[in-house]
Amino acid sequence: MPRHPRLFVAGVPVHIVQRGHDRQPVFVENEDFCFYLTNLVEAKMELSIRLLAYCLMTNHVHLVVVPGERARDVSNLMRIVAARQTRRVNKLENRSGTLWEGRYKASLIDTERYLLACYRYVDLNPVRAGMVTAPGDYPWSSYRAHAALEPDAAVDAHTVYLALGQSEAERGCAYRRFVAQAVDDAELSLIREATQRNQLTGGSRFQRAIEERTGRRVSALGQGRPRKSKLRGSKS
Repeated sequence: MPRHPRLFVAGVPVHIVQRGHDRQPVFVENEDFCFYLTNLVEAKMELSIRLLAYCLMTNHVHLVVVPGERARDVSNLMRIVAARQTRRVNKLENRSGTLWEGRYKASLIDTERYLLACYRYVDLNPVRAGMVTAPGDYPWSSYRAHAALEPDAAVDAHTVYLALGQSEAERGCAYRRFVAQAVDDAELSLIREATQRNQLTGGSRFQRAIEERTGRRVSALGQGRPRKSKLRGSKS
């Protein structure tokens, strides 16, 4: 399938996926995960980038970030954390060469329609992979922060997430209900394919808005709307 150039826009969330070279493990010990997260937080603060969601799998990472005014600093963020992780692993294993696949994938997200769906997609990665039965059991994702189960200084709150409730407890409860809903196969396919192809996670209206802002022709995937009916107003 054709790949499109990566695109970053100031203030617009982007879903990033970066895989290990030949899909080999990137993280083996707990210290590997900690090292990556420490550098990710340091770099995103230096570059005025917000980290909304993340999941560090053994051989790839998912990030949802929002760039500041210098949108291309997303590339600098990925370069910094990838290079530091590579140097660490090469030193530990007395090896040389790249740790990562040549190009990471990136998809701009239609904030109102798909941002929470992308959170859920990222946070459920370990469950889909059969590594855990519940997302809260996986220590290297943003789920526990979104679900208000445990504070995570790495995660920045977005207004869409904050609108889930008046308090942290309400927001966490709403997010847990949202994640517990059955996820439509079409939603999974849309998010996965949009990221794989560097296309927009959104429909035609979002496509037009991005084209007007950037002056570039872009491609979008998805005309449907993830269900949000159970996000608000119910108790658990």
